[in-house]
Amino acid sequence: MGKSKEENPFQNMLKQLKTACDKLNLDPGIYEQLREPQRSVIVSVPIRMDDGSIKNFTGYRVHYNYARGPCKGGIRYHPNVTLDEVKALSAWMTWKCAVVDIPYGGAKGGIVCDPPKLSQGELERLTRRYTFMILPMIGPEKDIPAPDVYTNQQTMAWIMDTYSSFLGYSAPGVVTGKPIPLGGSLGRAEATGRGVMLCTLEALKKLNRDPRKTSVAVQGFGNVGSNAARLIYNEGCKIVGVSDVSGAIIDPEGIDITDLLEYVKTTKNKLIEGYNRGEFIKGVVEGNKALLETQCDVLVPAALENQITGENADRVKAKLIVEGANGPTTPEADKILDEKKIFLVPDILANAGGVTVSYFEWVQGLQAYFWSETEVNRKLKEIMVKAFNGVYETSDIYKVNMRTGAYILAIRRVAEALKLRGLFP
Repeated sequence: MGKSKEENPFQNMLKQLKTACDKLNLDPGIYEQLREPQRSVIVSVPIRMDDGSIKNFTGYRVHYNYARGPCKGGIRYHPNVTLDEVKALSAWMTWKCAVVDIPYGGAKGGIVCDPPKLSQGELERLTRRYTFMILPMIGPEKDIPAPDVYTNQQTMAWIMDTYSSFLGYSAPGVVTGKPIPLGGSLGRAEATGRGVMLCTLEALKKLNRDPRKTSVAVQGFGNVGSNAARLIYNEGCKIVGVSDVSGAIIDPEGIDITDLLEYVKTTKNKLIEGYNRGEFIKGVVEGNKALLETQCDVLVPAALENQITGENADRVKAKLIVEGANGPTTPEADKILDEKKIFLVPDILANAGGVTVSYFEWVQGLQAYFWSETEVNRKLKEIMVKAFNGVYETSDIYKVNMRTGAYILAIRRVAEALKLRGLFP
């Protein structure tokens, strides 16, 4: 069964694109080029399962736009991966790289699978076969994959090794988000969460809010959500809610995030369920509902797309939303949040810390010269603060919200590159 129109992430992206292009009075020819990806592939990924049977998986890789440089974007493993989702995510990557002004185009990839049901051996064979199938598309000068939902450093190591095996020499620049011994960057693991924290602090400054008097709820407790929660907590904010697939913990008195992280690390399934402080709302649907509608100053949706919708946006109580996930708010919800005068820091700005440090990793790898974590974090802060203020100024000039401001800034940069390059032939 297909997704409803409100849930189709690519249609949502196109609406956001149209709004920004209308404000920019963009050349119709450039708009026409920005409405579809420049290259999409669907691949068949057959692998031998542990029981000896052969199972075929479907994989995707999309290059949305490479006018500004090589394509960049993660690979996700998830049962609900669709071509439209991958197209939307690759478009968001294009705008994201342009917002923070790094010389990349946008890409995304995915495999339709259920990773918790696959063994480590099956995941490795799936990754290596998928890499072989998209081999003509990837490379340090063409397209540089990275981790995403249900993929990690190990996945990137397998991709790098498979790619390098075909070349006959080591090519660490083909992926980012690699383990440190294979040329990964210090600071990469927490980069997306750190970018969310930096955007939260910048937004609080604009709202004249003291972080020490600010309550925050974080949806999602994976890499992005847990790091964002920890870093925001370390800045003095009170975390009053967190959630993951097991449910949500709500505590108006504040959650000790250091203690919760320690608990999650020691449990077998790495979930927040069973933590003995605060109120626990069991179940992903019930937990998400409670978390998104909880009383707080700042809401950080850091799970999957389409979480704040036309159906629940009216019940959001936060005055500031910082999007840690990609596409967590639908266009219908955006209208409602606007009417409620909620300040929203959009995904293509708020979670761009990950791709920024991925860019640093790629640069370090190409130079074979690596930086300290302090230097990585300093450079990240410089880029994120500059990007935030660029979006804020753009939204002020055009009298639009921050999402449209971010799109205007990004699309203007991509459009300029397309115009300067011209149309071949």
